[in-house]
Amino acid sequence: MKHHVAGRKLGRTSAHRTAMLANLAASLAIHGRIETTLPKAKELRSIADRLVTLGKSGTLAARRRALAMVRDHKAVQKAFAELAPRFGDRHGGYTRVLKLGYRHGDSAPMAMIEYIPAERKGSAEGEHAESKKAHAKKPARKAAPRATARKEAAPKARASKADKPMKKAASVPNVHKAQAKKSGRGD
Repeated sequence: MKHHVAGRKLGRTSAHRTAMLANLAASLAIHGRIETTLPKAKELRSIADRLVTLGKSGTLAARRRALAMVRDHKAVQKAFAELAPRFGDRHGGYTRVLKLGYRHGDSAPMAMIEYIPAERKGSAEGEHAESKKAHAKKPARKAAPRATARKEAAPKARASKADKPMKKAASVPNVHKAQAKKSGRGD
């Protein structure tokens, strides 16, 4: 049974796995989004979120812990300077994983992991309520005058089928009978 065993092994030794996840976290912090396999992206989420949480703390001890975890000065600097203020009022869930399909070479499931964009000013619920109020205040459109104007503007009256004289059907020779006469078969 797999009780109290967290994390994926990803087919690597523990040292290789921690180094790989540290490099992925550094690349994600620097670039904002990276493309990798789905299991790696899911495993990277916790490290990337922990990096932002340490950045929000902003202390020297937190910076040293982040540097021990990621091992890249540029990534830690960006996490503390840009990412932490961006997610100042958010409590976790700083990343999202988007599935991209399967890799051509080995059919590995691919994914893109990225830090979510900064929220706009005001809460989402407040903006939603304001947009509802704006839609409620708008008067109903009057579509009837446009439709009648189009009908009145049409000067040509269409002739019905009964008014048109019927054309006589052109006599089309029966191809099968003509071919039968040529071949000598009589019907």
